[in-house]
Amino acid sequence: MKKSVTSGALGAALVTAVCMSMPPALASNPSAIQHATTAKASINADHDALGLGSDEKLVLRNVVTDKNGSTHVHYERTYKGLQVVGGDLIVTKSKSGHVGKIRKNASGKVAVTSVTPTYSQTEAKATGRRHTDAVKTSKKDSTLVIFAGKGAPRLAYDVYVEGVRADKVPTRTHTYVDAHNGKVLAVDDEIETGTGRSIYVGDVTIGTKAHSGGGYEMTDAAGNYTTDVHNQGDPNTGTGPAGDLFLDSDDAWGNGSNSDRASAAVDAQYGAEKTFDYYKNVLGRNGIWNDGRGSRSRVHFADGMANAFWDGQQMSYGDGTNNAHPVLALDVAGHEMSHGVTENTAGLVYYGDAGGLNEANSDIFGTAVEWYANNTADTPDYLIGEKVDLFGNGAPLRYMDKPSKDGASKDCWSSTLGNLDPHYSSGPLNHWYYLASEGSGAKTINGVSYNSPTCNSSTVTGIGHDKAEKIWFRTLTTKLTSNSNYKAAREGAITSAIELYGASSAECKTVEASFNAIAVPAGSASCEGGSDPNPPTGDNLLKNPGFESGAVDWTGTAGPITNNSGRAAHTGSWKMWLGGNGQTASENESQTVSIPAGSSATLSYWVRIDSSESSRSYAYDKMQVQAVSGGTTTVLKSYSNVNADNTWHQVSVDLSAYAGKSVTLKFVMNEDSYLQTSFVVDDTSITAK
Repeated sequence: MKKSVTSGALGAALVTAVCMSMPPALASNPSAIQHATTAKASINADHDALGLGSDEKLVLRNVVTDKNGSTHVHYERTYKGLQVVGGDLIVTKSKSGHVGKIRKNASGKVAVTSVTPTYSQTEAKATGRRHTDAVKTSKKDSTLVIFAGKGAPRLAYDVYVEGVRADKVPTRTHTYVDAHNGKVLAVDDEIETGTGRSIYVGDVTIGTKAHSGGGYEMTDAAGNYTTDVHNQGDPNTGTGPAGDLFLDSDDAWGNGSNSDRASAAVDAQYGAEKTFDYYKNVLGRNGIWNDGRGSRSRVHFADGMANAFWDGQQMSYGDGTNNAHPVLALDVAGHEMSHGVTENTAGLVYYGDAGGLNEANSDIFGTAVEWYANNTADTPDYLIGEKVDLFGNGAPLRYMDKPSKDGASKDCWSSTLGNLDPHYSSGPLNHWYYLASEGSGAKTINGVSYNSPTCNSSTVTGIGHDKAEKIWFRTLTTKLTSNSNYKAAREGAITSAIELYGASSAECKTVEASFNAIAVPAGSASCEGGSDPNPPTGDNLLKNPGFESGAVDWTGTAGPITNNSGRAAHTGSWKMWLGGNGQTASENESQTVSIPAGSSATLSYWVRIDSSESSRSYAYDKMQVQAVSGGTTTVLKSYSNVNADNTWHQVSVDLSAYAGKSVTLKFVMNEDSYLQTSFVVDDTSITAK
């Protein structure tokens, strides 16, 4: 036998934290640690490959690894020891470590002429105080940073004010003040405000376990658990006790009303569990931190607080005005906890286009959790916060089919969109999600009537919410940085669709059409043109030339491109192993490139041949290297068992005759019925000068 191939708010209803601080280290699961260790070992190499100066340092944020071994390494940066706000970037690399695509904010530059401020820190603090909604402050601070989120990088004060708003909700505001002229560059509040009423999902099953002292506790198998804070939380800071774990003697919780404190806990626990399960079972993310940890939900948080928020570690739910209406709902939990996922992946800020993307991302996955749970008491829909009934008239907070129905959100992208509150600038991406999922026009889904227009008068055919969610999640986790805008979202989503479904797929075409339909300008990524998710590196026109990404970018029979131990690679661990069957077989691998007109092109590769055939004079098993162009096949090199010497040889072939043409490089092998011959090829290249 042959070898085998081995945080923003839900709008006017809820609050959440969206952190601007440098991210924590990767969560501690074995896979994450392994990938993080590998990334850390290559930080210096990446630093040099990116051409960064000696004053710039890379700080690892997180790593996403694809099935083919490619990695998307998300870095933060420092400059002369100062944190660079908006300086993060994503480096996409092949399995062998070749740097491909680099995604960054604005110009990607972080250097400033001086790190010595000329504007008074005292004045900067006063400016920051004027840009917070706090009616009472508990903490003030100011730190020098480099602000590089938009425009040219600037030395700035990060003026931090912590306090409480008039509605008793905590505020944690970062105001970025130019350290030379006092201009306010951006304002970012970690916690956004809102009010709301309680919502219940009826009789549901939740995860519990036996309590050590007898009875049961509200903790599921993943570690999601719910506690009662007894209204002792501090709305000034968002801090409070961990709360008392909910216990019960008969494992029957609540009574469906606010008269039993456990009723609110059931809603919180159910929302946390469904959100955790959705991310794990559908998107492959093992919890908010991707390390398998569940999260804590604190209910009955603060006296009279009509909000809920995510603070980077846990959910906290207020009891509403007069402690009569706990703020709880299924899409609320999905929305808010998704801010935690955003915080630990792309790290989208909460202003400009990025703020709208942040908020829409939580709307998208809050809706996705509803579809996943498929609860008859909260039928899945494309309405945000419809059960909250904030306005007392049954109207939802937001409409995904036509966001402008709420009176403030936008249906279409424009260059001024980033000036709006993130709840309203989220409109176009929410609109995109609906169009990509269900298409344009009038229809009724689960008893709800929708009528989704397009900004370019086009007609869009949906691909289903499940595919749209997977494409957007890949975009969030591998394509977006902290200050990404709608154009970056379009580029990332089209590229993600190509990676998942192919450039000619209906999925890719719908994603592209849906961005056209919300008026986001076209960029370089295109389904028709096929944005290249794994572009060639350096002067080599071939993609994946050393096969270290597996069979990616090569077309042929299954099996030849492998990393098994039967034959060694020339470099790395992957190679193209043609033959070696000892029985009748035909195998081939090919890749097409375009050679620039007027260039001098050269094909180069390494080949090693070994054979069990005893004859060195008659060719039983054969391999050819071919060039196919314009319907004509030319044999560039021929090999057989006669050439076997168990030694690696580098071969070069002039391809200048193909300048200005598209040519397919093809390796073709035919083996007879008896005794194996192995043709091992590695480290291929086509260069043009």
